[in-house]
Order: sequence, then C-alpha cells, then structure tokens
Amino acid sequence: MWRLRRAAVACEVCQSLVKHSSGIKGSLPLQKLHLVSRSIYHSHHPTLKLQRPQLRTSFQQFSSLTNLPLRKLKVSPIKYGYQPRRNFWPARLATRLLKLRYLILGSAVGGGYTAKKTFDQWKDMIPDLSEYKWIVPDIVWEIDEYIDFGHKLVSEVIGASDLLLLLGSPGETAFRATDHGSESDKHFRKGLLGELILLQQQIQEHEEEARRAAGQYSTSYAQQKRKVSDKEKIDQLQEELLHTQLKYQRILERLEKENKELRKLVLQKDDKGIHHRKLKKSLIDMYSEVLDVLSDYDASYNTQDHLPRVVVVGDQSAGKTSVLEMIAQARIFPRGSGEMMTRSPVKVTLSEGPHHVALFKDSSREFDLTKEEDLAALRHEIELRMRKNVKEGCTVSPETISLNVKGPGLQRMVLVDLPGVINTVTSGMAPDTKETIFSISKAYMQNPNAIILCIQDGSVDAERSIVTDLVSQMDPHGRRTIFVLTKVDLAEKNVASPSRIQQIIEGKLFPMKALGYFAVVTGKGNSSESIEAIREYEEEFFQNSKLLKTSMLKAHQVTTRNLSLAVSDCFWKMVRESVEQQADSFKATRFNLETEWKNNYPRLRELDRNELFEKAKNEILDEVISLSQVTPKHWEEILQQSLWERVSTHVIENIYLPAAQTMNSGTFNTTVDIKLKQWTDKQLPNKAVEVAWETLQEEFSRFMTEPKGKEHDDIFDKLKEAVKEESIKRHKWNDFAEDSLRVIQHNALEDRSISDKQQWDAAIYFMEEALQARLKDTENAIENMVGPDWKKRWLYWKNRTQEQCVHNETKNELEKMLKCNEEHPAYLASDEITTVRKNLESRGVEVDPSLIKDTWHQVYRRHFLKTALNHCNLCRRGFYYYQRHFVDSELECNDVVLFWRIQRMLAITANTLRQQLTNTEVRRLEKNVKEVLEDFAEDGEKKIKLLTGKRVQLAEDLKKVREIQEKLDAFIEALHQEK
Repeated sequence: MWRLRRAAVACEVCQSLVKHSSGIKGSLPLQKLHLVSRSIYHSHHPTLKLQRPQLRTSFQQFSSLTNLPLRKLKVSPIKYGYQPRRNFWPARLATRLLKLRYLILGSAVGGGYTAKKTFDQWKDMIPDLSEYKWIVPDIVWEIDEYIDFGHKLVSEVIGASDLLLLLGSPGETAFRATDHGSESDKHFRKGLLGELILLQQQIQEHEEEARRAAGQYSTSYAQQKRKVSDKEKIDQLQEELLHTQLKYQRILERLEKENKELRKLVLQKDDKGIHHRKLKKSLIDMYSEVLDVLSDYDASYNTQDHLPRVVVVGDQSAGKTSVLEMIAQARIFPRGSGEMMTRSPVKVTLSEGPHHVALFKDSSREFDLTKEEDLAALRHEIELRMRKNVKEGCTVSPETISLNVKGPGLQRMVLVDLPGVINTVTSGMAPDTKETIFSISKAYMQNPNAIILCIQDGSVDAERSIVTDLVSQMDPHGRRTIFVLTKVDLAEKNVASPSRIQQIIEGKLFPMKALGYFAVVTGKGNSSESIEAIREYEEEFFQNSKLLKTSMLKAHQVTTRNLSLAVSDCFWKMVRESVEQQADSFKATRFNLETEWKNNYPRLRELDRNELFEKAKNEILDEVISLSQVTPKHWEEILQQSLWERVSTHVIENIYLPAAQTMNSGTFNTTVDIKLKQWTDKQLPNKAVEVAWETLQEEFSRFMTEPKGKEHDDIFDKLKEAVKEESIKRHKWNDFAEDSLRVIQHNALEDRSISDKQQWDAAIYFMEEALQARLKDTENAIENMVGPDWKKRWLYWKNRTQEQCVHNETKNELEKMLKCNEEHPAYLASDEITTVRKNLESRGVEVDPSLIKDTWHQVYRRHFLKTALNHCNLCRRGFYYYQRHFVDSELECNDVVLFWRIQRMLAITANTLRQQLTNTEVRRLEKNVKEVLEDFAEDGEKKIKLLTGKRVQLAEDLKKVREIQEKLDAFIEALHQEK
C-alpha cells in the first residue's frame, strides 16, 4: 500500500512539474522524472492526445574547427491542451512541500555526481605518461589502479555526425584519420571531451529555452496580438543559435591549440632522446615510401599501381594550389599571376611532427616553414626542379617531384598537385601542351582508388569549367570525387542569384556527381598573405555570410579545415579498403618474375643494375691497378718504339738527308747539330709527351678490353668503354713535363762519344733497320707510280695505265742519268730537266717538268738509301777508325754517330717517360677513373643507358617488386596495429 501511495504522490509531483503559469503543458524527457513516474505510462490523461506539430528551426549541429562529432539532440515534443485547475489548497500545499523535498534530494545527488565528474575531467586532462613511467614515482601508478579515469566519457560524446554520414560508416570517427600516433594524445583528448560535454549541455539549454519561447508564442498567439511577426522571431532565434555555435567553435579552437602545443612538446622531448631509442616511422611516411618506390618502378604510371592518392585537379588559376597550401598550412608553392606555375606533378606527403618543416625525397635539407627565408628558398627550389623536369620544346612534364611536409596538427595524407587544365594553348607554350596536361591528369585519375579533389573557381561562370567534364568521365558515379568551390567570397559578391551557389554545392548545377561538396575561401588574392590571415578571413567571412544564415550552405560544408578532415577520412578509408588487394597483386607479380628468372638464368645471381654496376666498378679498378704492375722494361720498349715511329720521318727527311748532301764531315756535323738543336727546342718534347700519353691510353684500353676467359661478362663492355673514354678525356698531362724533358733530350743529343764496340754495332743495326724501312716505303711508292712490273703483268694479268706508262718512261730516263753520275746531287738542274723532256718527246712521250721532278725525287731517294746501306756495311769495321777520329782513313762514319745519338736520346727519353708514367700519370689516371665511376654511380640515367639487356631489366623489376611487397607488408602490419 505504501508503495502505491508513493507512486500516487510521484504522479502528483510529475503533474505539478509539467504545469505552466500560462496554461501551456509540455512533456519533459523521462530522465528528468521520478523513477516510479518514469515507469508508469499515463495513457489515461486527456491532454496527451491533443498534440501540435513541433516547431522546427534551421539549427544543425556542426563544427568547422574540430573533427569531434556532436551528439544529435533529441527535441522533446511539446504537447498542447487544456487542463482544469483544482482549488484544493491543502493538496497543493502538500504537493509544494513534496516538490521541495525532491528538489533538495535531487540537488544533493546532482552535486555529488557533478563533483565526481569534475574530478574525472581533471584526471583526464593529464596526458598519458606510460612512455615516461620511469620518471614518475611508483606511488602514482599504484593510485591509478584504484581510480577510474572515466573512459565512459567517449561513449557519451561519440555520435553520428553529418560529416561521417557523408564520408564513412558511423563507427569510423574522424579522429581516427588524424595523426595522433601516441597514446598520450588520446588520453589528453579525453580530458577535452569533458569540457565539450559541458558546452554541449549549454547549447541544449539554449535550444530548450528557444523551443519553450517558440511554444509560448504559438499558443498565446490566439489570445493576444504581437507586434513582431513570426518570421522576425524565428530569425532572432536562429541568430542566437548561430552565436552560440560560433562561441562553441572558438572554444574548440582554443582547446585544440592547447592540444597541439602539448603534442608538440611531447614529440620534442621524444626527439631529444629521453628513452635513447630509435623512433619508428609514422604510418603516412611508410605509405609515402611505397608510393615513391612505385613511382621509380614505373614512371609511366602502370595500371597495376592502384594505391590511393588524393589527386588535386582543376582549371588553371582555379585556386587548387592555394587549397593545397591551406591544407599543408604553409605557402610552399611558386606563385604567378594568371600564368602556369605548376609544370609537373608535385606529390606532397603530409604528416605530423614537432616542427613545421619540409624536405624533398632526394635531399636531406630541411626547410623551416615558419621562416620566410626558408619558404622563399623552398618555392625557388620547387620552381627549379619543375624547369629541370621539363624537356626542351615542352611546357609540362609527367615527372613527379616528391615533397614531405611535417608539422603539428597536420592531417596525414598524400596529395598530388597536377598542372591546371587549359582550354587554349597560348604563345610560348608547346603545341601539345593541352593534350599533355589531359593525359597526365587522366593517368592519375584513372586509378580506381584515387580520390579526386575537383577544384572549381567560384568567381567565374560555371559554364566555363573544363575540369568538371574531365572528372565526370573518370568518375561518372562520383564515388571517389570531392568537389571544392573556391573563391566563394567573390562568388557571393558577383553572383546575382545566391541560389546558384547553393545549386553548385548541392550538386544540381554540374552534370558530375561527387561524394561531397565544399565551399572554401583561400584569401583576398594577395600573394603575401599568411596562412593564419587567410584562415581568419575565411572564418570571418562565413560567420557573416548570408549563405550560412539563410541555410543555403551547411556548416560542415565550409572552411578548408572541414575539407581537410573530410579528405583525410576518405583517403584512409580508401587505403584500408584497397591496400591488401594491392599487396596480393604484387605477390603474384613477384612469383611470375622469379619463375621467369629461374627458367632463363638458372645459374646466375639476381643482380640488379646497381649491383651490376658495383661489380663492374671493382673489375675496372682492378684493371687500373694492374697498370702499375707493368714492368719497366715493357714500358721502355713500347715507349721507345712508339717515339721512333713518330719522329723517324722527321729525322731522316729533315736531318739526315739534308746533312748527307754535304761534301765533308765538318759540314755534316754542323748541319746535324743545328737541326737537332732546333728540333729539340720546338718539337721533340711535345712529341715525346704525346707518345707517352697515347701509350698509356693503349695499355689502359688493352687491360680494359682484354677478355677474361670464362669470367668475362659482355654486359659490362659498354660501361667499360664509356669509363675509359671519359677518364682519358678528363686526364691532362703534367704541364712541367715538357720543360724537364727538353733539358734531358738536349743533353742526350749533345753526346757524341761511343764507348764500346757493342754500342757501335747497335747503332749500325738501328741505322740499317731505319734505312731498310725507308727503302721499302720508297720501292712501294715507285711501284705505285709506274705500275706493275712485267712479272705481275704476266702472272696476274695486270696492265699499266697511261699515266703509269709516262711515269715509267720518265723513271727509265732518270735512272740512265744516275748511272752516268752516281754522285749526282739531290736536285736536278734546269738544263737536265730540259734534256730529259726532249729525250722523252723524241720517243713520243709528252711530259710535264713537275712530273719529272716528282719522279726524280723517288728515284734519287732509292739510289741514296741503297748507297747509304752499302756505306753502313762498310762502317761495321769502322769503330777502330772512330776511336782515332778517322785520322789517316778514307772511311767516315758520321752518319752512324748520328743514329747512335738518336738511339741514345730515344732510350733516355723512354726511361724518363716511364718514370713519369709509373710515378705520377698512372695514379692520376686511377684517380680520374674513380671520379668517373662515382659520377656514373650517381647518374641513374647513365647507368640505365650503359647497363642494358633483358637480364638487367628482369633483375631490376624483381628487386623493385620485392621492395614494394616488403614495404606494403610492413605498412599493412602497422595499419592493423593502429586499428
């Protein structure tokens, strides 16, 4: 019975709580009623059946400054009806007393709960120090085991937000896609959630007051006349809600700023090495490395590469680079006014880090994005790389520039900024620029897992857009496209009908479909604006914009902050859905390549291009080192022989023959000394250095090209030839070598004293060889001049030409003259030429005087060389007379002394050059070879050009596929661990 009475009293209390002084009855949420009243359903009450429709406002829960979803508010329906008053004052008095008691009890319970929750919030505000547990005393962790840190706060806040409904399943919240790599940041966010709950409750209270005021106005409208219209009242309520939401956003911004600073401090401490451990790579860095390897593996963007990227496309000057800069929170790209600045794709990898820096994939320099000097240097470097990628005669290039940007609070993702789509090729551009840009854009967008960020300029007419048609072709169903309308501030001023902007954002104006639509503002058009100034201007614009106030745009569809969160969500959702499939594809490719290698090259190792280059490098260095192992005797022999071949013609034609025409030995020796002195001063040292350098080249080439038997691999031949040519091209002989060599050669030629018979015989042998070689050359010249002799004409059926017949007749006539005077001088007199010509004319042979002189030169030369050889045989026994200075002897052997002097000079010169080669030049050549190999090792294009073939390409593909698969497996493992 007492329970029934308490239930009846509770009903009376409930009825008194729902009463209103104006007679309007509203139903409170059940959680605010007594426990017993909450369990009883008052179906018998007559007022519950009379209900009016709810008053709907345009308020929507959103946040442009955070990715934490708000819980949708449950608006309680307000019931209207008439309830008669009861005039039993004792009952009313009892009701008031009971109400007072419950209020006191409720306040006590509520106060305790509030104190408990405040204590939990303070605890949650403390970051997770599990990584630094060795610093904190053990007593703290013992207390932590007995205190609940309020993990239930997360479940009270997480709900279905409009952004998540748009981009993913309700369970995949937006904060999973942000780079909160450590547990300390997650615990810190739990502390923020407590303050967010209080703010959300304040907004709920404002909503309740607004609905009550609207209900009062609706029910009393029939009883009294109001001066303010319905529309003005609703506008006033919307204005109040908008201000409340803006206040909520500012508080969220402050809290996230504090979170970012704390996160930055934790990362900085980790960088300083508190734990003395090596930090793991972040998830986005691992993914970016996979994309870089894929880019190197196939520069033509193979269709097998279906890993997600965020591809930023848009018309030229539509603001896509500015949107990318807002996402990266730095002005990192070159700027221009209406001209094409993006000339090649730029892959930007965003990740979180303690410092806001940027660095290129192939460089170790870090650009501090908080300093204007580094920003200017980074923009200049990007521009230089773009111009370097663009080949001559082209305007754009498909080669990708890879850039990593790190900073606190950056959303981790990989974006690719493509050249802007153009409609007309202007002067200064290559004729195929438009088609090239289309092909580059299609190559990136045809990836079925690429997220297309379509940028549309809101300040121009929508009908002028080119990129929307291109995107609709690549993604006709809009399953991976996010549409972004830029320059909304200019669009609002210039567009006569603001509803046109609403049609664009709702996807009703363009034929293309998209996953989501966003409106952003990227500044006032001033290139010197900072990112902070642009963000403030964007927020200020949307706070005062009629597009939001009139509900033409939804709150989650504006600002680059919301855009960044949405793109990051889509990116990671696509990565999780497709990365394992890509890993399986590369496993199959690896199996096929390994099978092909085993079938074609079963006994060879799988050496890629770099490994083959290192092997060839070692072989080349070994061959260069073998130059130093050449014996001194071999060097001197080849140097002496090569030098004589180079100077023999000059010695015989310009020194020996002119001196031999003299009549006595004194004139002979004087002529020889003068000509040797002139030759030594002007030509001989230079000739000797040239011979030494050529000899070194020949020996080096012989070692480089000499086959090594079974170990020889012809795949290195092209590389060795290129190294040899480049090394020889870079080598330069020592400039001081000629000066020292000139003195040595002059002293050697001044010596005339032959010490023993062995040297005398060697000089005679050297002279005979030289004269016989010259005589043989002269015989060949005469044979070519007069034609074949009678034996060859009869045996080989050869005939003389008319000119050869004339030369033969002239030769016979001149030989008759020499037989008559064997001591004839070297030159014919004029009367002798006339006599020979007349004798030939008498036999019917017409000759020219110049022909007679040319024939005489060869005939007399042969006669002189034969005479000199006979004289050389006579001088074999002349060493005795030489020792007596040919006193009382008709035999003079000054020509033998001349050839001894030449021979001795050649030997001394060869010895000097050999010393210079082995001590200096071989080492310098070895140094040049090492430098060339180092340059080739850094030049990837050179290695591709010099190391070619199916075997090299197959090994290269196999290595790349293995590397990609390993990196993908590591990334997938890290991705699962993060889940």
